[in-house]
Formats: sequence, structure tokens, C-alpha cells
Amino acid sequence: MITVLSSIFFFILALAILITVHEFGHYWVARKLGVKVLRFSIGFGKPLWRKVGGPDNTEYVVAAIPLGGYVRMLDEREGDVAPEEQHRAFNRQSLARRFAIVVAGPVFNFILAIAAYWLIFVMGTVGMKPIVGAVTADSIAAQAGLSQGDEIVSVAGKRTFTWENVVVGMLESALDSGEIVLKVKPSADSAEVEHRFQFATIPDDLNRGGFLDQIGMRPYRPAMPPLIGELSPEGAASDAGMQVGDLVVSADGVAVTDWEEWVNYVRARPDKAIAVVVMRDGAQVALSLTPAALTNREGKIGKIGAGVVLQQMPAELVAHIQYGPLDSLVNATAKTWDMSVLTLNMLGKMVVGDVALSNLSGPISIARYAGYSASIGFISFLTFLAIISISLGVLNLLPIPMLDGGHLMYYLIEMVKGSAVSERTQIFGQKIGIAMLLGLMVVAFYNDILRLLVK
Repeated sequence: MITVLSSIFFFILALAILITVHEFGHYWVARKLGVKVLRFSIGFGKPLWRKVGGPDNTEYVVAAIPLGGYVRMLDEREGDVAPEEQHRAFNRQSLARRFAIVVAGPVFNFILAIAAYWLIFVMGTVGMKPIVGAVTADSIAAQAGLSQGDEIVSVAGKRTFTWENVVVGMLESALDSGEIVLKVKPSADSAEVEHRFQFATIPDDLNRGGFLDQIGMRPYRPAMPPLIGELSPEGAASDAGMQVGDLVVSADGVAVTDWEEWVNYVRARPDKAIAVVVMRDGAQVALSLTPAALTNREGKIGKIGAGVVLQQMPAELVAHIQYGPLDSLVNATAKTWDMSVLTLNMLGKMVVGDVALSNLSGPISIARYAGYSASIGFISFLTFLAIISISLGVLNLLPIPMLDGGHLMYYLIEMVKGSAVSERTQIFGQKIGIAMLLGLMVVAFYNDILRLLVK
């Protein structure tokens, strides 16, 4: 299980990497363009580590609050500047140079994402082939003609090698036009068949359950025997005497042959006693357990605190993705572009109300994802890092005062009108920007807390 300490550690590690890369973008371009950098800070507040170095005696700082950072440059608006150094002040630079320095932070976040995806593709990764499993009757997927066993080979013309490719492609199509176009192969030697359906007909937004569940289909997986692989110390299964290695034979006299059957049976019986028979050391053992009642988005469900023994995925269901260095760069750049467009579309749909704000995640959720991804392996953590870096890059380019995009917006106005935006206007914009960011933080924290309370 993911511990709180590991989640915090990998959250801080991910933040340190993301912030350092972002601020280094500003720092590196400023230095290359001759602007004097006074301080390079990772974090805010009281310095925990400080060093002065370089030809300009730049102060390098690691501060106590790791939720951002900044690069402080020589600027006449923040204090007196010696005449011999005025040409190195940020405010004295041309519009193009100021624009380049500000945009460099988000650009370096995109470069980090490309580098992460490049490394993933070079090292190679695996995923589940997009073969359709159960299709819910009268669902969108069923109405579109999808059947169990279909292999999804493309979404909107883009080849899909794994379920991740399918979900991302379907989300892109849904947010863009509302129409999802799939091509599938019913069998290995059959021709491709096209299916179309409208995402707009799904009655709820992206905030309810899984995307594939909304459409009415699940990935195919071989049946897993109901073999207990792990137990929570204080769970109902452990309290009832269930042990690791037990094979569930029946529940209330009904035979259980698959783990999913067992999970569904338990979930449907919160606070209701279940007579269970398990096979242990070659003998049947009768137990009685009462699932705890938990409330999630689906309502009240039962939970016993038990996990399955994971089976090795059959080779025919596993997709291996690996490219050479040059092809990896091409695919990493395309992947970063696609994820950036998807992130921007999601934010746009949130603004107009087509996508619920409950999809917004704050630091608590990000910390949990960081810990979880790191526990799975290096590739998963790299993927997490790339996605968050893209989100940070896109967010910082939004035309919100206080963010890099707000400064870029002022520079574009300056380009059009021929003079800088007045200081009074910038101060007013900062107040609006602070209010907007605080609002986003409140929503994100609310969503995080709700996810902790309602699982």
C-alpha cells in the first residue's frame, strides 16, 4: 500500500524537478540575453539552503514552501540600478527579449515532457492491447455496434496500440467534436470495421466514474480466480478469519469462479452478512463476514479489505512499445502536443461548463498519484512527471495575471498599442489574477478532500 510518507516524498521530488526546470528556463534565457539574475529560488518563504556564486553573484536558494519558485532579475521598477548596469535590467530589454524570457519557463516544461516521453519510448514500455471486453446492453458502445473481442485499431485516424491510446484519443474527439470514430478488427484476420457514436449523448460529465464505463465497455481481461492475495489488517475479511492464499469457493451458497464476480457480490451487500466458503490447504473452511459500508459516487457499497493475487497477463494481450532514438523523439513530441491540446480543451470545457470542475485536482491528489506512480515503477513515474509538466506548462500560458501567460498578454497589448501597459492596470490585473488563482485553489482543495472522504 502507498504510505503517506512515500506520497509526500515523491510529491516533493516531482515538484522540485518541475519547478527547477520551469525556473531554469527563465534563468537560462535571461542569462543568455544578458539580463542580470539576482536570485534563483526554488520555493517560497524562509531559505533552507543558500549559496552565492557566478560572475553576477547570483543568490541560489531552496526555500521552505515548495509550491513554486521565482527568478528575480535586475529591474529598475524594484529598486535603484547603477548607471553602468542599466543595460542589463529586465525592464530595459526589448519587447522580444522580455517575451522570450517569460515564455521560456512554460517552454522548458514542455521540453521536460518531451524528454520524459523520449526516455520512455527508448527504454520501452508495455500496455494492454485495446481488446473490448464486456459491453453493457443498450449502452452507447452497444448501440454503436461494438462487441466483445473487438480490437480497437484506431481512434479518429490515429493508431492505438494500448488502452491508454484509446482513452486519450476518445477524450480528444469527445472534447473536440463530440463524435468518436473508432476502427476495430473483430478478429485477427478480418477487415477493419468503422463505428461512430456521439459522446454528447452520455448523460453525465467526465466527473462520474470511468470514461469507458460511461460509454458502456470495459477492457478485456482473462478471468482471475478469486484467490486472496492481500488483506487489510482492520478489514472485514481479516476480522472474519480470512487468510492470504484462501480461494473463495462460494458466497451464500452461490458458486464463485471469478474475482470480478466476488467483488460485485461484496459491493452489492454493504452491512449484510455473507456466508463464505473458502478453500484453504486443501480443505473447505466456512466463514461469515459483513462488508463495511462505504459511500462513493455510485452510492453505498460494501468493502472487505481484500485484494486478489495478480495473474501474469497473457502475452497475446500485452503490447510492447519501443522505438529507436530518432523515432522516439518524433513520437515524444507528438505525444506532448496531443496531451497539451487535450489539457487545453479540458480547461476550456471547464470554463464553459461542459466538463465539471470536479475533474480539477489539487496537491493532495497529485501527491497520491505521485506516490502511486512511483510504487509501480520508473516508467510510471516518468509518465506522471510528463503529464504534470504539460499541465504546468499549459496552465502558465493562460492569460491570467500573476502567471507567465498574463505577462505575455501584457506584452501582446504593448506590441499592438506601441507602449507598455500602465502600472495601474497591471496592479488591477494582479488583484484579479490573485482572486482567480485563489478560487482555483479552493476548488482543487475541495475536490481533493471530497475524494478522500468519498472513495
